[in-house]
Amino acid sequence: MDLRAYAALGDGRTVALVADDGRVDWFPVPDLDTPPVFAALLDAEGGGSFELAPAVPYRLRRQYVVGTNVLETTYVTDGGSVRVTEAMNTGVAGRLPWSELARRVDGLSGAVPMAWRIAPGTVLGTASPWVQDTVHGPVLRDDGVTLAVRTLGATTVVAEDQACSGAFTSTAGSRHLVAVAGTEREPVPVPDPEDVDRGLDRTIENWRAWTREFHYDGPWGKAAQRSALALKLLLHEPTGAIAAAGTTSLPESRAGGKNWDYRYAWVRDAAYTLDAWIGFGLREEVHAAISWVLRTLRRHGTRVFFTLDGDLPPGRVTRDVPGWRGIGPVVAGNRADGQLQLGVYGDLLAVVRGYVDAGNLLDADTGRMLAAVADEAADAWHRPDAGMWELPEEQHYTSSKLGCWQALRCAVHLADLGQIPGDADRWRSEAERIRVWVEDRCWSPARGAYVMHPGSDALDASVLLHARSGFDTGERMSSTVDALRAELGSGPLLHRCSGAAEEEGAFVACAFWGVAALALVGRTDEARDWMDELLALANDVGVWPEMVEARTGDFLGNVPQALSHLALVQAALTLAPALGHADG
Repeated sequence: MDLRAYAALGDGRTVALVADDGRVDWFPVPDLDTPPVFAALLDAEGGGSFELAPAVPYRLRRQYVVGTNVLETTYVTDGGSVRVTEAMNTGVAGRLPWSELARRVDGLSGAVPMAWRIAPGTVLGTASPWVQDTVHGPVLRDDGVTLAVRTLGATTVVAEDQACSGAFTSTAGSRHLVAVAGTEREPVPVPDPEDVDRGLDRTIENWRAWTREFHYDGPWGKAAQRSALALKLLLHEPTGAIAAAGTTSLPESRAGGKNWDYRYAWVRDAAYTLDAWIGFGLREEVHAAISWVLRTLRRHGTRVFFTLDGDLPPGRVTRDVPGWRGIGPVVAGNRADGQLQLGVYGDLLAVVRGYVDAGNLLDADTGRMLAAVADEAADAWHRPDAGMWELPEEQHYTSSKLGCWQALRCAVHLADLGQIPGDADRWRSEAERIRVWVEDRCWSPARGAYVMHPGSDALDASVLLHARSGFDTGERMSSTVDALRAELGSGPLLHRCSGAAEEEGAFVACAFWGVAALALVGRTDEARDWMDELLALANDVGVWPEMVEARTGDFLGNVPQALSHLALVQAALTLAPALGHADG
């Protein structure tokens, strides 16, 4: 299935991906990082899916219900039309303590034969599903996961050995529902189908209550809100962690090999998400996420990423399944664990600065910990690292040094406000040394740009982040944008760094960083035009992957990708005031 075909549903614990042909091809139960019982996305034959669609040829159009993560798809056939409304249901007081995927079918006109099939898979080649017939109807069991099948309206229900299926005819004014309620290694609730159906309406209202707290006054309100909603799907509500993406092992290259697991929480992504949510005037998610970041770093020290529960990630394991379109490998785990990435210092201190500047206060323990982090950054900037792109070759990457500069400037700001202890004069002096070092060694007059690292002619789009950090919003950054677009650009898209175009798709976030940088250097009209060009590349429901293949427009990499949605939001927030709008 083309990755453009997928929309995302979620409930604060997991994410389901539903294609435009009515197949749910990815659905871990009950948590995003649980081994997935529905994974046809990565194993077309044995992965498992939840199918619901007309049994005759159809045309379709779909959209999210405004202000929600509830999807509406209208199917039109020669004999009539139906509307399918589907969501991961939420409860009266927030998320449900089980997973509930509800799919409602309303008949609009004529008569439309519908078919459904719920077939769990092999859990990436490790288990065998089976069906148990109970007094409450069929129950599907798979590697500790139990799924109760619930239906509403007249439908056949056929229990097979490893699946459950059925069919019904939708007519004008009719209503049917097919749903699953799931748990892992605990009793499973068997909800009344009428309650599941009412739960869909409640879920719409719950999402709308959230978006009513969302503030953005700018020309891309629909896209910004949609990306904020996508980010909300990636917030793991039990802990406050923010997953980098909803999937694992979707390839960045059609040649294979560049397949990673992003169902973990990167400190970087958490920082950028908090920055966006602060900009939108949101409060609960901001506090939950910053508390998770600080609590986790206090336990484990400064590291790149963690599990959604705040633990250290396990080792990398390869699964014996073919992968999306046969492009492997399929993995659990990520090689970035244990890497030195100096940018994490800037990410952490910058988000705490944003939290404090939004009117919040730090506790004494956090203040002492952050002072120690600033002291680490003041020394660590001299070291080579893996850089933002988690490269195997350590270098003195420009953007890594700028991350340390950002950390120290934020530490000075927090110290001046009395929020953290420590020697602000030392941090101020060290930040100045970094600034001079970067200006002297990382600027290339010949390239008219900041280069990837001293002694190199290569370019790196992550430097664009340091227009927003405040390091450079002048002529050098303006010239760097032009150099990046000339060498790394493919239409409105940008590749990550020199040489990347030969190995992978264009990295979506980089282009949105470029939009923000253009706005900050005063080239507002160009930034607006670039933004419009980029937004035209989205799929029909505004879900963004990690990468786009520039030649074809095909999606690559894991989806939904937090960094892509974050970069869109940051570009929108940066451009709005530059265009004379008041952001949230």
